[in-house]
Amino acid sequence: MASFWQNLADQFYQSFIEAERWKRYLEGIRISFMVTLGALVIGIILGILVAVIRTLHDQKKGSDRSPLLNILNKFCEFYTTVIRGTPMMVQLLIMGFVVFRTSRNLVGVAILSLGINSGAYTAEIIRSGIMSIDPGQMEAGRSLGMDYITVMKDIIIPQAIKNILPALGNELITLFKDTSLVTVIGLTDLTKAAQQIQAKTYQAFMPYNGIAIMYLLVVLVLTRLLAVLENRLRQSDRR
Repeated sequence: MASFWQNLADQFYQSFIEAERWKRYLEGIRISFMVTLGALVIGIILGILVAVIRTLHDQKKGSDRSPLLNILNKFCEFYTTVIRGTPMMVQLLIMGFVVFRTSRNLVGVAILSLGINSGAYTAEIIRSGIMSIDPGQMEAGRSLGMDYITVMKDIIIPQAIKNILPALGNELITLFKDTSLVTVIGLTDLTKAAQQIQAKTYQAFMPYNGIAIMYLLVVLVLTRLLAVLENRLRQSDRR
């Protein structure tokens, strides 16, 4: 039993303390956060654009739809179908080794890849939130002289965000965990840092279990923060 604990302590020392390897984990988690936040911004922007276009297309009757709106809707449908129908790792490989094969900005490639992927899922989440709002609110806003974009921006989307916040929170958590896939394009995130340390120490138990705990702790913190935000939004609704 003593030898077991001694072996465990030696593995911990080799994986975290020796040669200040703990700094690699910190740098890796910093990269993971950068990719997550950048991809989240891109995903929300794309999601809102796609959701608004598809919602506008669905709300208008056939004769009222302009050719441009039909084209944009078809493009949005194609985008969401392809992105949601192909694995995230394959998309990263295509972006990293085909589309941006000459780029050395791996962080930018990772952010763009995950952002485009997240945008397809976020679009459907936001669209469902928009469709949950009473159509009478759009009619009321238009009757007051507001254009479609203004009604969406000032009335519909703020209410939809409250309805879909739990789903958006889940997307954020999924996005953070998906950053572990960026190792396939050579980016040194948290997972890649553990792989590099494992290759040097020949010890897999401590690095991989260590990053599993780190991912779990971050997810627990994010979950707690989202719960607090939801509670505050509910309180503001009661007022």
